[in-house]
Amino acid sequence: QVQLVESGGGLVQAGGSLRLSCAASGIIFSFNTMGWYRQAPGKQRELVAAITSLGGTNYADSVKGRFTISRDNAKNTVYLQMNSLKPEDTAVYYCNVVYTGSPRHSWGQGTQVTVSS
Repeated sequence: QVQLVESGGGLVQAGGSLRLSCAASGIIFSFNTMGWYRQAPGKQRELVAAITSLGGTNYADSVKGRFTISRDNAKNTVYLQMNSLKPEDTAVYYCNVVYTGSPRHSWGQGTQVTVSS
């Protein structure tokens, strides 16, 4: 049974930083591309960052240069360092395995990020 547990969200002022964590179980973590997604109120969930099993990364244009995705295979954990946060980054953030460009497993509970102006 796959479990994805996100943490690290919170309330931060614009320009601030947060570091999100996602602990995964029930998968061979090191083999998988992992992604961070977000869903803002009234909007569709979107992929904001992904990291391959070899450490290659890519980012949505909206977060490029501000967010950094990383992984620790020994801990089965993927991280998202978010700097220079903007109010438009406010959303619930989720992680998932990215498979053929799409999320593969059921979603965890997510972690709320709120950026105040």
